[in-house]
Amino acid sequence: GPERGLCFPVCPRVGLMAMSLVTEKNKNVAPAKALEFSPLVLGPKLVLKTPVVLAPMAGVTNAPYRRICRSFGEALYVSEMIAARGFAEGHRRTRQLAVFHEDEKTRSLQLYGTEPYWLEEAARILVGEHGVEHLDLNLGCPVRKLTSKGGGAAIPHRTGLLALLLEALKRGAGQVPITVKMRLGIDEQHLSYLEACKIAVSSGVAAIGLHARTAAQLYHGEADWSHIAIAQAQIPIPLLGNGDIWEAQDALRMMRETKCQGVIIGRACLGRPWLFGELEDLFAGKEARQAPNFGEIRAIALRHAALLVDFFGQRLGIVHMRKFSTWYTKSFQGGSALRNKLTRIENIDELTRLLAEIPAETPFPIEGLRVHRGKRGGRQKVSLPPGFFASELCSRGSHGLSRSR
Repeated sequence: GPERGLCFPVCPRVGLMAMSLVTEKNKNVAPAKALEFSPLVLGPKLVLKTPVVLAPMAGVTNAPYRRICRSFGEALYVSEMIAARGFAEGHRRTRQLAVFHEDEKTRSLQLYGTEPYWLEEAARILVGEHGVEHLDLNLGCPVRKLTSKGGGAAIPHRTGLLALLLEALKRGAGQVPITVKMRLGIDEQHLSYLEACKIAVSSGVAAIGLHARTAAQLYHGEADWSHIAIAQAQIPIPLLGNGDIWEAQDALRMMRETKCQGVIIGRACLGRPWLFGELEDLFAGKEARQAPNFGEIRAIALRHAALLVDFFGQRLGIVHMRKFSTWYTKSFQGGSALRNKLTRIENIDELTRLLAEIPAETPFPIEGLRVHRGKRGGRQKVSLPPGFFASELCSRGSHGLSRSR
């Protein structure tokens, strides 16, 4: 089982040497050496010293959560997925999700769409009227609602459409850098990532994010990092690896093993926003800072709740906080017993009382480092439009990439 690592960073809270947590899997992973990793360059005005990107996650990476994460370390913090058509047509709820706080240094947003016109129009408004400085195109969402209409993770198989979408997005975005995020393919028999990477490069994207699972896998099993290495070896732009980065040290292992030029952090930061501080430390050549105890986590959670209520209003803000509160308490002794109560809270006072049931001095449990958070479940049969693979849009000739390294 996992064991406590023997790393001794300076603890900023007490000024003394304190052990950081690391599992057996990563006990020999050293911090970055000087000049080992280059800054992640996504455009002349967007350079990340720490090559880390927050994954867009629906219902999660809204402005309040991005502010919480940013308080711990520098990274590119991307909004949750926004429907291009809904935004362009002025849908109130969609527009609210695209709001940025005034203290957000880089306004980064992910768009979803299957119609070039709406992507171009949404990008034009976001860049011209809302000051967005980076746009990402969703090519990897595996949920039925999207794939059954040929969207999300199905788009990379429709190579003609993919090229049209990227051309439209580029026109709307102007000089603002564009990236894409995709999976390996529909399933193991229908891998599309190499051809999709070639089209993305030809379209002038700044970087490609690759989740090393298929849509059929959802979040099941282990991500296959070998595909990240294959893709990065064949493209001249940065590849951002995604999948099974649970500890900060995993990010360095992935980059060292695959030679990818950056990482995307998803489920691991749910209830652990300080992970971005640990990543910043390791990429700066320092030992990762000590994980907070529960008293400190409780303070983070209560601030998070206040930001959600301020942003969404009392009712919806508390609804959002219900899921976050279960992530903040995950793996702590007594956390499971609180879960049902936390998912029914009606206000911050209730949250405060419930969180007080876990002693403040309780250290973060090492079991919490690699426990799965957020979406789980097994494999799925991906829902696709009738006759999807027979469509002319799915004709995939050679685009100059092969699976050999």
